[in-house]
Parts: sequence; structure tokens; C-alpha cells
Amino acid sequence: MFKNLTVLRVAEAPALELEAIEEALRRRPFVPCGPTQAESLGWVPPRDDAHAPLVEAVAGHRLMRLRLEHKRVPAAAVRRELEARCARIEAAEGRQPGRREQRELKEAIQQELLPRAFASTADVWVWWDVRAGRLLLDTTTARRVDAATTALVEALPGWRAEPLATATSPASAMAAWLGSRTEDWPAPFAPGREVELKGDGDSPPVVRFARHVLHAEAMREHLAQGKRPTRLALDWRGRVQLVLTEALQLRRIAFDDGAFEASDHGEADRFDADAAIATGELSSLLDDLIAALGGPL
Repeated sequence: MFKNLTVLRVAEAPALELEAIEEALRRRPFVPCGPTQAESLGWVPPRDDAHAPLVEAVAGHRLMRLRLEHKRVPAAAVRRELEARCARIEAAEGRQPGRREQRELKEAIQQELLPRAFASTADVWVWWDVRAGRLLLDTTTARRVDAATTALVEALPGWRAEPLATATSPASAMAAWLGSRTEDWPAPFAPGREVELKGDGDSPPVVRFARHVLHAEAMREHLAQGKRPTRLALDWRGRVQLVLTEALQLRRIAFDDGAFEASDHGEADRFDADAAIATGELSSLLDDLIAALGGPL
């Protein structure tokens, strides 16, 4: 359900009952791209059931799913057609089209080719942790983060989220952890086996360790050279593994093998159970992580 997380703070949130959120999302359902439409987005049921609600309440959390569809016309195809049309104009009129005319031709070609373009879809899980006042998005792509937050604000007037700032930046905290002994790391976190350190300058040096024990002495040498950690693998209570980034994003989240054991219940009950486990574990993990970063500003 959650492989990556971008963490935001809910700055403003009007008191909304579940029915009011459902009604608001129903006004903006997902509709696939039309023949000449390049992009489309809208809300789909979190459960794989077309008739299910668009918002689910699980242990005090609100779960939604935004679907984005994008049709991309290959640039090479547009370029070939543009060159062919410019050649025909030159042969017929004895002139080369100028920049403005070429731009207009290019736009026209893209619109003509759109109906034949391949459409790709992607879903973004949107998790509103009401208790903690956090918005969690299952993506680390800036474009999708913007699309999800904008769609939520448009659906729920008066609702607003912003980046979550902590007293200690993730980069500073990761540097302090890497330079200390494992037993001095903030409980309940332990180092994983991956780190990325980056230097300064126009062409900064980058050092990556993967599947490697992160010895404090070696890490201190890189830190002394001016490199700073941009990504660090962490283990939380032996139950969840993740990679923390300097932007306070969680990547490659992996739960313990036994976290989602097979159940004899039906699909509906299975969704509720999996959602409760995922949100419960990750909510506690985020509480510990934000505390390790000195708390929110």
C-alpha cells in the first residue's frame, strides 16, 4: 500500500465528517483522457471496487486514492513530422518556416497525434492522519505531490497542507547519527546498510554505500571532507526498513515479512486489516522519527 512517503503538515483543516469528504470527492471522480486531452486526474475508490466509497476511515485515519493519467506523444515522432512539413513548405513556397511558425506547427502536430498516443496511469495514495495532523502521500515525485495536494485543496475548501519542518534537519541528524556509535543512535532506530553522501560545488562528489556496514570511523572521514548525507537506510524496531532522505521523505518502505500474514477473511476485511496495520505501524514510526529530529517546528 505504501512504498514511499512524502510527509506534510496539515496547516488548516475544517471539521469535516466522513460523509462531507465523500460528497466532495464524488464531485471530482477520475475520468480517462479524451481523444485530444493530454492529462486527466480524479479520485477513485481505495478498494478495488468501482462502487466502494472514495474515502475510507481506518482507525481514525482517512485514506483516499488519486488517479493520474497522462498521454505522451513521442518527441521523435513530432520532430519527424515537423521536419517533413517544413520541407514541404520550403519546396512549395521557397522559404524556411520561422521559429514562431515552427512552434505553431509543432503544437498542431502534437494535437493531431494525441488520439493515437499511449495513455499511462499512476495512483497516489493520500493518507490524512487526523490525530497527528499529517498528510502522507505515497510518492516522492514533485509533480505528483503537487497534483495530489492541489486536488485535495480544490475538493476541500479551507483545507491546506505545507512541508513539515523539524527542529533538526534530516541532513544534520543523519550526519550526527553516522558519526556516532550504533548504540548511540536514537532509539528505536538502527542503521541500515545504505547511505549516500554528497559534497558541495557545481560538480559535487557523490559517495554511495550499498549493502555495506556503515562504520562510524569511515563515515566521519567523509563528513570531515565536507560531504553531507542525502539518503540513509534505517531500521525501525526490526519491523520496518526504509531510506530517509534530506527532504524528509521515506523511500523503499519494507515491512517485516510477517506484518501482513495471509488471512482467512474476505477481500473487504483484508483491506481493513492491511490498512490498519500499515497506518498504525507507519504512524508510530513517524512519531519516533520526528521526535528523533527534535520535534516539529
